[in-house]
Amino acid sequence: MKDYEELFIALRRITRAIDLHSKKLQREAGLTTSQLLLLEAAVKLDIPSPTNIAKEVLLSQATVTNLIDRMERNELILRHKSKEDKRVVEIFLTEKGKQMIELAPEPLQAGFLREYRKLERWEQHQLIGSMQRIAVLMDAEDIDASPILTTGELDTP
Repeated sequence: MKDYEELFIALRRITRAIDLHSKKLQREAGLTTSQLLLLEAAVKLDIPSPTNIAKEVLLSQATVTNLIDRMERNELILRHKSKEDKRVVEIFLTEKGKQMIELAPEPLQAGFLREYRKLERWEQHQLIGSMQRIAVLMDAEDIDASPILTTGELDTP
């Protein structure tokens, strides 16, 4: 086997792990990774506005707005104008949304982060550098992507 084939196999395994976890999340909780992170952010934030949620989960405002629209139709969240500032819309979970969080498996990146944080600092930097270099080699360095391990559409510039 050629050395680059080993690299392609490793990349394919990573892609498959992300895809399989996304399917597991969809099957067990009926949510995408982005939807789960949005729900979790709405619970975590003091002021769960679409803007604050977008910053928290590192997705574009447009993507978060689309997710909120879809999740509101599915009765997972509610939108209410803030009592303090009527210009601000706040996002709240319905009982159904709260149940979804409880049913959902841990996000894939949570397990990864536990193991990553055990590495020596130089190993962490080496991994980051190597992955960034792979992105350049794949002509993917200009693709806008959030640090959420999921499959599906990405926002492109």
